[in-house]
Amino acid sequence: MGFTWRYERADGTAVVDLPASATTEAFPSQSDAETWVGETWRDLLRDDIDAVTLLHDGAVVYSPMTLHPSTCRWMWCN
Repeated sequence: MGFTWRYERADGTAVVDLPASATTEAFPSQSDAETWVGETWRDLLRDDIDAVTLLHDGAVVYSPMTLHPSTCRWMWCN
């Protein structure tokens, strides 16, 4: 199965009707999956995806990762 992304709204609900910018592709490595989302996060955000969860063979690797840019300018901000 590999690494896949789950797309979410700001309230944490999963996006069912995926926009064209999203993919259901399974990536062979975590690095490949993260590279893809790093290249497409702006498109996903424009298509009303607020966050993503990385899955490996259906199990959560990390969740959720917001796609909204941080407004913090200091390195100690959360």
